[in-house]
Amino acid sequence: MSNLFALSSQQTHRSLTGRVQRALSAMRDGRPVVVVDDLDREDEADLVIAAERITVESMALMIRECSGIVCLCLTGETLQRLQLPPMVERNESRHGTAFTVSIEAKVGVTTGVSAADRVTTVRAAIADHARAEDLARPGHIFPLMARPNGVLERRGHTEGAVDLARMAGLKPAAVLCELMNEDGTMARGAQIVRFAAIHRLPVISIADIAAYRCAQELAVSATAV
Repeated sequence: MSNLFALSSQQTHRSLTGRVQRALSAMRDGRPVVVVDDLDREDEADLVIAAERITVESMALMIRECSGIVCLCLTGETLQRLQLPPMVERNESRHGTAFTVSIEAKVGVTTGVSAADRVTTVRAAIADHARAEDLARPGHIFPLMARPNGVLERRGHTEGAVDLARMAGLKPAAVLCELMNEDGTMARGAQIVRFAAIHRLPVISIADIAAYRCAQELAVSATAV
């Protein structure tokens, strides 16, 4: 029985590692990743793209296939540098989603709504020497603050997106938007799987990211002892 359990455990670990590595490869290549959360939470999927790899084409896909509310997930340090305060004083969101005031690039945009304009805004916000003065408020990109310890602190898409970017060796910043069906309802279950298959996108869950991080950090701790 113990041998069977060990084999099953190894297979599970390989499967998890495969899913995570496919997602990280997509992040590095600038391809979207479909990130699903827990069934007892939102039970929804977001398209996630590394912020530094965002293109007009991938932004257009987000706008076309998702809710249209394009969010930029950032660390608290970046948001502090950009002087972006919380959207509201008292956050009454069911899951504590940490929106800040919305933003627009001050240079290089027209109305701010087009895919190209939104990409310009994202790039302005994540530039190495970006300053508060580079951004107008409000705008058509909605920053979100990720918790410092990622999905190990809060099991949200915001944290999952930033964790994926960081794990991929990229800036800890990602763009996301909630996946929807053509009739305006939220994509779930088989609808998510079908969308990912049509567009050949990797699918990963928040639970996968948390499990992988736990395993990796445990391995590092064991090596350091």
